Amino acid sequence: MDRRKLLKMGTVGAAALAAPSIANAEAKVRWRMATSFPKNLGILYETAELFASQVAELTSGEVEIELYGPGELVGATQVLDAVGNDTIELTQTASTYFYGLNPALAFGSTVPFMMTSRQQNAWYYYRGGRELLQDLHAQFNVHTMLSGNTGTQMGGWYRKEIETPDDLKGLKVRVAGLAGEVFAKAGATPQQIPGTDIYPALERGTIDGMEYIGPFDDEKLGIVKVAPYYYYPGWHEGAAMIMTYVNLDRWNGLSAPHQQALETAASTCNLMMQARFDAENPAALERLLASGAQLRAFSPEVLGVLYNATQEVMADLADSNETFAALLKSQQEFRDSSYSYHQLAEFSFDLAMLRTRQQ
Repeated sequence: MDRRKLLKMGTVGAAALAAPSIANAEAKVRWRMATSFPKNLGILYETAELFASQVAELTSGEVEIELYGPGELVGATQVLDAVGNDTIELTQTASTYFYGLNPALAFGSTVPFMMTSRQQNAWYYYRGGRELLQDLHAQFNVHTMLSGNTGTQMGGWYRKEIETPDDLKGLKVRVAGLAGEVFAKAGATPQQIPGTDIYPALERGTIDGMEYIGPFDDEKLGIVKVAPYYYYPGWHEGAAMIMTYVNLDRWNGLSAPHQQALETAASTCNLMMQARFDAENPAALERLLASGAQLRAFSPEVLGVLYNATQEVMADLADSNETFAALLKSQQEFRDSSYSYHQLAEFSFDLAMLRTRQQ
C-alpha cells in the first residue's frame, strides 16, 4: 500500500468516526509536530503524516500540523521534554524511550511478557488504561493519546544461536529500557546505540545481537548479512503502543470540537498502523528468508529465565515506584482476566487452521 492509499483510507475511516463534521469557525491553530521515527521507517512516519492530514480534514483546515523528523527540531528522545516545555506543541513517539525519566512510562508502550495489541486496546479504551496513562503523563505537562501499534514484534537478530540460558551470559545486546534490565538480570550486557550504528556494530562484533521492530522495518537495516539468526517470539514486546503527546496547556486551550478531532485522528492512526504492519510483514519475512535469514524459536528454558527475570525486575520497580505498581497491577489483572478467553477463541482457531491445512 502506498502513502496516498494509506492517507485516503485513513480519511474514509476518520470521516465515518467523526460524522457529523466537527469543523467550526474558530481561530486557526498552527502547530509543529516532531516524530521520534525517521522517514525510512515508512509505516511509523507515514502514520504521523496521516494524523496531521486527518486533523486538517476533520477541522476543515482550522488546525494545521506541520510534521518534522527526528533531529529537525529536537532529537528523537528529547521530544517529551520539548512538548512539556512547549518548545513544540506535539509529538509522535514511544513512551518506552523515556524509561529513564520514570520506569512507569514503559506501560505507555510495552513491557515484557504482558499484553497483545488487542488486549492493549481493550485495556486502554475500556479498563482504565487511558486515565492511568494520562495521569502519569500529566506529570510531564503532556496530554497523551494512543495513536498506533506495531503489533507483536520479533525477538531480534543474533550473530550466533541462543540455545540455552547460558548463551545469554555475557551476550552484548542492543536493547534499552525495561527489556534491557531483564537481559542484564539474565546475565547479558545491554547496549544502547543509535539505529545508524547497529549494522557496523554487529559487523565488527561490538554487539552480538539487537532487537528492532519486525520484518518490514528490519529488512531495511540489512542485518541479515551480519546476524542471520532471527528469533521469535518477541517476548519483550508482545505489542508496542505508539503515542501522540500534546502540550497539556495547549491541549486545555483547544475547544472541545478540536480536541475531539485530535482524538478521532489518533484512533484512526491506531487502527491503520497495525493494519499496515499486518499487510506488509508477511511478504517482508519471506524476502528475509530468501536472503538467508534463519528463523529460530527461543527455547522454553530461555523464555523461562527471561520471564523470571522480568518478574524480579518489575517487583523491584513496583516496590520503589507507586505509579509503576499501579500500572503493573492494572495491566496484569486485565491480561490475566482476558487471557483464557483469547486462548479459547483465537489461539484455538489458529491451531485448528494449522491442523486442518496440514491434513
